[in-house]
Amino acid sequence: MKMQVHGIVRRSSSFNTGRIEHLYKNPQAHIEGNMKLHYGDLTDSTCLVKIINEVKPTEIYNLGAQSHVKISFDLAEYTADVDGVGTLRLLDAIKTCGLINSVKFYQASTSELYGKVQEIPQKETTPFYPRSPYGAAKLYAYWIVVNFREAYNLFAVNGILFNHESPRRGANFVTRKISRSVAKIYLGQLERFSLGNLDAKRDWGHAKDYVEVGINSCS
Repeated sequence: MKMQVHGIVRRSSSFNTGRIEHLYKNPQAHIEGNMKLHYGDLTDSTCLVKIINEVKPTEIYNLGAQSHVKISFDLAEYTADVDGVGTLRLLDAIKTCGLINSVKFYQASTSELYGKVQEIPQKETTPFYPRSPYGAAKLYAYWIVVNFREAYNLFAVNGILFNHESPRRGANFVTRKISRSVAKIYLGQLERFSLGNLDAKRDWGHAKDYVEVGINSCS
């Protein structure tokens, strides 16, 4: 069964959809097939209400975020607005549009909720202890999703995602930084590169597996 997918994209002076170009029916002409993009932003509740009211989706997957932990210390207020309050805006838009009983909502949460880990390995009952503005914003998002589920009986799921990789991973993340730098060293374009905390440990998965889990959570 084919599904029609709608997404929001922020206005930019240059094309910023390079990682999803292949999903267009005609990538060269940006002709949409089963995917349609709308200009919008998680910081703008009016546009969220407009888009949700127009599309009337049956499932909503909130993958939008300022997702770089280090940058969240430099952009703490923005990170809180997008990652935390942005989730509330989406949930409120669902309620405003009268879709509480017909929409399934999936929130892409994060292992950064655990932060200063209280046990290894972590599980769903491990206490949260975020240690960054990003983690704190995502913690608010986590609990506001729980609140809407309990207060309004919304079908709402928090997926606690650990690091996951694909060829579309952004260049400023550690795995892409390593692979790109190694390639440049091999080509003689770079002599060395530096990394941050070498003592950090992460569990990695594949993006396709994480997407399947998200879809199955809403089935």
